[in-house]
Amino acid sequence: MPAADDKPKRVYLDLTHLGRHVTGIERVSIEQFQNVAFDNAEIVPVRSSGLLSMIFRQQVVLPLLALLHPNAHFVFPGFPPSPLFALARDRVLLYVHDTFLITRHSDLSTKARLYTAPQFRFDVTRLKHFFVNSEKTKADLRQYAPSDAVIRMYRPSVANPFKLSSANRATMSASPQPLRLVSLGTIEPRKNYAASLAILEALRRTHYANTELHIIGRAGWGEDATRVASAEGVTVHGYLASDDVKRVMESCDVYLCTSHDEGLGLPLLEAQFAGLPVVAPDQAVFREVLGDSGTFIDPANAQTAANVVVACVSAPSWRSTSADAATDNVSRWNTDAAKDLLAAKSVFALPPTATAIPTAARAA
Repeated sequence: MPAADDKPKRVYLDLTHLGRHVTGIERVSIEQFQNVAFDNAEIVPVRSSGLLSMIFRQQVVLPLLALLHPNAHFVFPGFPPSPLFALARDRVLLYVHDTFLITRHSDLSTKARLYTAPQFRFDVTRLKHFFVNSEKTKADLRQYAPSDAVIRMYRPSVANPFKLSSANRATMSASPQPLRLVSLGTIEPRKNYAASLAILEALRRTHYANTELHIIGRAGWGEDATRVASAEGVTVHGYLASDDVKRVMESCDVYLCTSHDEGLGLPLLEAQFAGLPVVAPDQAVFREVLGDSGTFIDPANAQTAANVVVACVSAPSWRSTSADAATDNVSRWNTDAAKDLLAAKSVFALPPTATAIPTAARAA
């Protein structure tokens, strides 16, 4: 019979935010936590059945469990935890997707401003153990986290959730008519779809008169959804089932991102399974994600950005070149993500005398 110290550690996993449409945060929660077997950990998921249930479990049930089980650990892969968890900071691990709840307050929905943002700011300035999805998020978090914070890289692997294929790239015309751009993501202020519309208009005016922009994503908050839906050449598909995402993505020529900022930009990597060239803002996070496979623009200069898109689809053998570069980049990313996974799986494998998430593996 194993000694008491050899028993798996009880780890409560906050999955109260699941049950909505499965977007980036939900996928991370499922694929990087719910579906992972952590060494020496007995994972106990905590779920909810609606908005009020979610709030009650986040603010009452989970803190009560921390009080009743003083040796248990708690992982929060989506929403920030109740401020009460500052009293148990050595037993809490928060996954930080980005710091926009602090840095881009004007872009937030009303619910995020009133509920999530205040908790997030409180938590990141007091908790001790964090996972992050990119070097960019790590650097941003360092500005707010305590000096003794342990910040570990835990990049998500890219598993082709839409079953995309680049096999049809070689059969598509090198001179697309119409030129079809595609973007994936909620229509909300931070995604900066206004810049996408300006680039679309420049392409239609000076290069490809029938250029189309296809947006896969639900209408969010702000005025962007109405403006985007009424623009000439734009099709807003809304939230689609995986098969429909596959159909739209594989029929398009270029993936266009004009976001003001991202913590990671996972859809850009996912689009590369379709062999699409990815055009994105010339910012550190996009260069981190795309490496040499990306085409970079200044979204604020629509005409120049349009010219870059045209140059991309006018290069010799651009479809096969883009598909090969995309494949290589996804492989590069997933190699790094696999290393992060191995380190993350052992995060609860504490020495017998330890009582908290280890600090010895502090990220550099």
